[in-house]
Amino acid sequence: MSGPKYAIIARDLKEKINKGIYSPGELIPSENELAGLYKVSRMTVRRSLSLLNNEGYTYSVPGKGYYVCEPQQHKYELSYNEASMPGIVPEATKLLDVNIVNSTKQLRLELQIDNEIKLIRIKRLFCSAKNPVAYDIKYIPYKRGEPIIEKEIRFANFPELVAQRNSLFTVNKELRIYCEKAKPEILELLQLGKEMPVVVIKQKFFDSSNKPLGLGFTYINPLRFSIQAYSFK
Repeated sequence: MSGPKYAIIARDLKEKINKGIYSPGELIPSENELAGLYKVSRMTVRRSLSLLNNEGYTYSVPGKGYYVCEPQQHKYELSYNEASMPGIVPEATKLLDVNIVNSTKQLRLELQIDNEIKLIRIKRLFCSAKNPVAYDIKYIPYKRGEPIIEKEIRFANFPELVAQRNSLFTVNKELRIYCEKAKPEILELLQLGKEMPVVVIKQKFFDSSNKPLGLGFTYINPLRFSIQAYSFK
């Protein structure tokens, strides 16, 4: 193995945990024991254990030592991008409407805005093989005098629209996926039969003080939708 000694020790300990030599909930050897085993200083061992902690392999209990974490059996990571939605890769984007509109009571509650604040409303249709697969509508609080550039909006995803005002490093995101009975105009746009439900992906972005920056709904043809998430270690 190559690399700094603390990294080599951390890799060796991870390998032992993965092989079950150290089981979940088990106390691993102390700093003194590990320092003697690997013939390094306690400071080097401490850096190794800190690395294991940061990567979720162990946790520390003051006065006792480091214990092996229980595996996160029910935790998955889901990636979402409007340019490549679950089960769908849109081949064309049609900008249906960009307008400044009054807010409704529900939108004011969602976005935590006053009555006089207007919204930029963006409507788009995503198509694949010339067939509509998803209808998208976004709401962003409007700032007076702010230009609306339709060419940029047409192909921008929601994070890019938000990033025009805020650094995405400071933005928090919320994603909800559910089904609902679609309104007639949505069914017509997606060329779906009457009373058919659609998959809805609701996105909301917040600034560092948890104030909403934007709200979006993507209505997807349920026959084209699939979801896949991964577990990483």
